[in-house]
Amino acid sequence: MDECYSKYFIRNGDPHPADTFDNSLVYEGDSIYEILRMVNGNPVFFHDHISRLENSVRLQKRVMLAGIEELRRDIIRLAGLEGYKEANLKIVFNYKSDISECLVYFIEPIYPTEDQYNNGVKGILYNAVRKDPASKVINHKLRSDIYHKLILEGAYEALLVDHNNCITEGSRSNIFFTSKGILYTAPENAILNGITRKYILEICNDNNISVVFECINADSIEEFDSVFMSGTSPVVLPFCCIDDKIFDVKHPLLGYLRKLYIAKSEESISRFLSELPRHNGSSL
Repeated sequence: MDECYSKYFIRNGDPHPADTFDNSLVYEGDSIYEILRMVNGNPVFFHDHISRLENSVRLQKRVMLAGIEELRRDIIRLAGLEGYKEANLKIVFNYKSDISECLVYFIEPIYPTEDQYNNGVKGILYNAVRKDPASKVINHKLRSDIYHKLILEGAYEALLVDHNNCITEGSRSNIFFTSKGILYTAPENAILNGITRKYILEICNDNNISVVFECINADSIEEFDSVFMSGTSPVVLPFCCIDDKIFDVKHPLLGYLRKLYIAKSEESISRFLSELPRHNGSSL
């Protein structure tokens, strides 16, 4: 199945029909990527995602294949061609021995339903350690293995367990535990520090919500009241269970964090729009 979920994609600054897109553009060679959420045709937390992309490129000892203004232009152009109001957009820097390419395209939007927000989703524990967790690099084998496991278990997300039997992060999310009004989450050096996670922590700091930075042992998860994931697509999504352990999906802190996060995402869109030349304001 093609990743490209649109009529067009941008390749090295130029639009191309989606029927010329091939997954080998992404999965052959080495790929560094970012996924942004588009709301009303505008990217959420644009600057944060580009900053993290730059950091991933630096850590992988690669070179940037497009700058911030080029990527801004590509996003605006693609959004104008597609007319999508709400979807996920992927930026990929692909490096092969003979050629490097910058790709910008929409991927199929898979967002939690209101029922999943209200009733939670199933999680599973999965023994795996992400190589270079600070870099957003495509690991096709690990992603494929986890995907098949999730299908077999009828689960939504896998919580990664390291060699010390400690939970670090989700396969495509960050993980938070709650107990007596205190949040617990892995330290930054053990995970890919998500943009959504960053703003949840900022919200906690602004509202005097205590946060403890430590990896939770997989054998002690039942000691916690609730568990939720954060990420570009799920935002703040509770787990109703992890394997056979049941958790509270109605914890008031979860709805509170989700509400304040959405407000911050709207502020980021306003910033993005304020930086556009006046004549481009209607092109998104």
